[in-house]
Amino acid sequence: MIKDLKYLMSYSIALIAFLGISVGGFYNYLAVIFTFIFIPLLEIIVKKSDEKYTEKEKENRLLDPFFDILLYLNIPIVFGIFFYSIDKLAYTSSIYDIIGIILSTSIVMATNGINVGHELGHRKSLFARTCSKILYLPSHYMHFYIEHNFGHHINVATPEDPATAKYKQNLYSFWISSVTRTYLSAWQIQLKLLKVSKKSFFSVKNDMIFYSFFQIVFLIFIYYFFGLKLMLLSIIMSIISFLFLETINYVEHYGLLRKKESSGRYERVKPHHSWNSNHTIGRIVLYELTRHSDHHFKSSKKYQVLESLDNCPHLPFGYPTSILISLLPPLWFSIMNPLVRNHMGYTE
Repeated sequence: MIKDLKYLMSYSIALIAFLGISVGGFYNYLAVIFTFIFIPLLEIIVKKSDEKYTEKEKENRLLDPFFDILLYLNIPIVFGIFFYSIDKLAYTSSIYDIIGIILSTSIVMATNGINVGHELGHRKSLFARTCSKILYLPSHYMHFYIEHNFGHHINVATPEDPATAKYKQNLYSFWISSVTRTYLSAWQIQLKLLKVSKKSFFSVKNDMIFYSFFQIVFLIFIYYFFGLKLMLLSIIMSIISFLFLETINYVEHYGLLRKKESSGRYERVKPHHSWNSNHTIGRIVLYELTRHSDHHFKSSKKYQVLESLDNCPHLPFGYPTSILISLLPPLWFSIMNPLVRNHMGYTE
């Protein structure tokens, strides 16, 4: 139990963002510096970990409520920092300060919001799945729940998957394709689900309508209490936060493809269809999201029992460093393309 207290570090970005925004000035950027400078440097020093759990350890970890409590506490944390930042922005005129607050808050919305929403979205209970959608709300990415669970995990590592970056596709092209295709795919999946269940478009089973409604109401709430300027700034924060998510998607599946069998179906999803990372700090801060191969091999597996699997490709760096590198396509291609060619057997 004592060693599992390391997961308290998952709150570190949110805490540092809050402290930085509270002090103001240069410190508004503290969460950015911590995420993209301090953590990458720390990951160079801290040894990577590929430990495995015994069946008894897995059983104990799954029964321990500590791991679930850590997730649910992110709801007040994310919304608290979001509205604290909105309030700070209401009294800030400096462009320098505004940019810092927006960037730091957006990182929290992505790491402690969307990322945790992703974990809870794979749970079986209605409560967990509802909390998942609540965490997507500030980022206006509630449709991600449908596309990710009913689309991505079926189509991953195929051209049909919006969240799988093509070999030699740069990040900025991927942002456009993934964001648009994810939204359209969510609607396609929703309409298909309605058709299968023989429900009308305006049925209470049409979650996409509810997602649109709640997100519009959320914007109206901000406009009513804080005004047009703050509503527009909140939209910018949401865009940055979901682009952060899409950058992680880019890193997780870049260039990997499943083989198409003679039947026309793709081979089963295997560990080698996702990039893995055993860099310890990124693992802890992101609730083991970097153990992505194991996550796709069995999506219902809770974060506390995810492991490093054999025969899966490994990123040369942790997630924060990989995200930074992906922002510079020539550098990303020079590092990752040889790894993709070696793993996939491409000739060029």
